[in-house]
Parts: sequence; structure tokens; C-alpha cells
Amino acid sequence: MNWWAWVIAGALLLGAELSFVNAQFYLVFIGGAAILTGLAAALAPALSLWAQWAVFAVLALVSMVGFRSRIYGRLSAHAPPLRPGAALSEITIMQALAPGASCQAEHGGSYWTVRNDGSAPIGAGERAHIVRREGLTLTVRPAHKAD
Repeated sequence: MNWWAWVIAGALLLGAELSFVNAQFYLVFIGGAAILTGLAAALAPALSLWAQWAVFAVLALVSMVGFRSRIYGRLSAHAPPLRPGAALSEITIMQALAPGASCQAEHGGSYWTVRNDGSAPIGAGERAHIVRREGLTLTVRPAHKAD
């Protein structure tokens, strides 16, 4: 295999890591191993194909086993936790929503599936309390009106 093919494959794997939401840092080490294998093949052009694959496998396994959990743990420790707070406490429902029914609604810049978990209907344009979040579904109940 040509050295530049290893480098291109490594770059594609590093790019794939960026495009996946949660690849958990595996592709970084596989891509890095491919790039290092390409550099080794460029420095030693007589390196046979089986030796290139052996170098790639050893680099990928050693780097993942030796470094992945420590580096991924350090990087993910700095990420802020995702908690529903005051911003997720209420939502305005733009269409009438019967008890047990679902609709699509915009909240916080994203569209969500909203399900009425209460026993009373929610009118179009009314506010509703967000009771819980399950994936991309917000479970709501009618907000109590102040008298």
C-alpha cells in the first residue's frame, strides 16, 4: 500500500471522528495509527504490505488501550453537564393538544416532539410545564393560570 494511502485513510478517520456526535475518541487513535503507518512506509519504502498492516494494528491497539480512556476521560470531564433547568421549565404550544396527544413544537432553537401527559387539553398558544425529557420528546402538562 502506498504511504499516501495510509495518510489519506488516517485523515478520513480523523474527519469521521469530528462528524459523529459521540464516537468516543476511538477513530482518533485508529486514524493516528494510519497516519503514523503512512509515515513509516514513506521513511522505509521497502516495508512490505503485511508489515505495514502489522505496524498499523500494533499502533492502533497500543494507543487505544494505553491512552484512550485517560485522554477521553480528561476531555469529557471538562464538558458541562446537560441538565434541564429554568430554560426547559415551560414551553408555548402553538396548536391545541388533547390529553395523551403529541405534536411538534419549537423550544430552545430545536424542534421537539411534545406529548401532553396531563388530563386537561392545552389550547393553541398556551404555556405548558415540561415534566420530563425522554430523548427528543418533551412530556408536558398544562400550566396553571394565575387568578
